[in-house]
Amino acid sequence: MFKKSQTVILTPPRRVLRLGFVPLTDCAPIVMAQELGLFQKYGLRVALSRELGWATVRDKIIYGELDAAHALAAMPVAATLGLGSIACDCLTALVLNLHGNAITLSNELWKRGVRDGRTLGEEIRRARRERVLTFGAVHPFSSHRQLLRRWFISHGITPDRDVRIVIVPPPQMASNLLAGHLDGFCAGEPWNSVAVQSRAGWIVATSAELDPGHPEKILMIRRDFAEGRAGEHVTLIAALLEACEFCAAVENQGDVISVLSQPEYIGVSSSALRHGINGELDFGHNVSRLVERFCIFNGPDANEPSADNAAWVLGLVRTSGLCKEPFRLNVNLARKVFRPDIFNQARRLRFRSQVPPELVPCLN
Repeated sequence: MFKKSQTVILTPPRRVLRLGFVPLTDCAPIVMAQELGLFQKYGLRVALSRELGWATVRDKIIYGELDAAHALAAMPVAATLGLGSIACDCLTALVLNLHGNAITLSNELWKRGVRDGRTLGEEIRRARRERVLTFGAVHPFSSHRQLLRRWFISHGITPDRDVRIVIVPPPQMASNLLAGHLDGFCAGEPWNSVAVQSRAGWIVATSAELDPGHPEKILMIRRDFAEGRAGEHVTLIAALLEACEFCAAVENQGDVISVLSQPEYIGVSSSALRHGINGELDFGHNVSRLVERFCIFNGPDANEPSADNAAWVLGLVRTSGLCKEPFRLNVNLARKVFRPDIFNQARRLRFRSQVPPELVPCLN
């Protein structure tokens, strides 16, 4: 079992920082930073808060009930523009992971002969007079909704006409599929694997294959926090960056799975969590295969809130059709919300944290 970090960077006592997360495999860096003692190492006092879904996370950030949170990549942009909520200047200086999602269809559709997007389109056209199929996405401004819509379009299915897309919190996807309230969904792990294990559904596509390299979760924070508590913000990112490195290491996968399975974090079986960590997916119906780079926690340019990541997010919001003033989705907004300058400060601190404490002052 892993050991907590013994290296402590001395800083003045600070108030507790409230950090939210949604129970998904990609909350791993936040959870492991707590379990490994990395927040303490960087002089932070952190209390984690498990949240049901993304609307709750957004509202708690906006109203100051959370100081920072595990969030969808587009949420800081949507909040800053007031899309779906009151306007609140938010930003991100850390990408927590790339990919990690999948599209899952119901076993009822399998029984009807659906095997892929083409046969799904055929079933939709056949059953059009009976009912409109319903699919779940986790948030209006999510990669999940965009991936689902693009996947439909690529197979001749017109969203909003041929199918209905509804918003469902990630932990409720598998149970709604099993109950027959959904015909499919796009969500992060482990909820696709939970659906497969419960015999509610089967995986038809993954985000790593549909949109390689896309940013998935970020650290969301209000601008006033980033400016008023800048030191804590930078050290928080440094601690999480170290946790991302830990989660990315193959030799640590067992520890990550064991911790995430605990009830206070995700609370599902280790067998369900394993697939999203190692990429060895059980697609259902006796199909299993390795999806390379299924979920990326760390690597070259994986964690930086770069101009490319900002452009991808602005494109997502633009194509969502939910921004009535697309001219606001410009370079100035990208620079305001995505902050590689703060990330680079944290990365330098992360480097310094590897130096014996007595030498740290020499680096100032």
